[in-house]
Amino acid sequence: MADPGGLPGETGGQTPSPTGVQRSMIRAVTEAGDEIRVLLADDHPVVRGGLAALLESLPGVTVVGQAGTGRAAVRETALNRPDVVIMDLRMPDLDGVEATRQIVQGHPGTAVLVLTMFDEDSMVADALQAGARGYLVKGAEQEEIERAVRTVAAGGVVVSSEVAGALLGRLSRPAAGPPFPELTERERQVLDGMASGAGNATIAARLGLAPKTVGNHIGSIFAKLAVGSRAEAIVLARDAGLGRS
Repeated sequence: MADPGGLPGETGGQTPSPTGVQRSMIRAVTEAGDEIRVLLADDHPVVRGGLAALLESLPGVTVVGQAGTGRAAVRETALNRPDVVIMDLRMPDLDGVEATRQIVQGHPGTAVLVLTMFDEDSMVADALQAGARGYLVKGAEQEEIERAVRTVAAGGVVVSSEVAGALLGRLSRPAAGPPFPELTERERQVLDGMASGAGNATIAARLGLAPKTVGNHIGSIFAKLAVGSRAEAIVLARDAGLGRS
């Protein structure tokens, strides 16, 4: 029988603790009473089953589907439109990084949390650059799992200092072309608006987007740039020349 206190069948490191901003986001989602729809993607049925049972025990969280391969995860996301996908990095037929990329590109309103072992920082960085909002270490306790799911559902990110360091190392390398090539064109437009001092509602009006979609783009920007706040993102953007038009 799976241990109800964490992900069954695996042990690992520790999921990063929440910031004050993340705690505020979690409270906002919890108080709003909105249901969080979750899709589980892992090729081990025991892990999926244990995680599904754990999530279903949480108030306001519903598991709407499961997938045993990367391609199935992409397909089930299109069918079920979850708020959060929990994605194993090592998946058959389409790895978790590429599956994450396809899900984020096709469904920007869905947040992806990747499942990882403690020594997979490089793969986690790849997944974050593909659009994941954060990660869960296999073996995480129930409280960590709930916190991570609620954080990314609210538009936040879950990233440790070690993974952030690995990602920042990549971002510091000189590259030709537009700034922050890891961002989509729409994400750069949102970041440019942030750097100009505009709020979410103003950015949404400028780009013809819903405010919630702008919030989702901002969450993805935070993850890809390995920042934990709007202020940090704006500093990076202005240093790169954004927000001046």
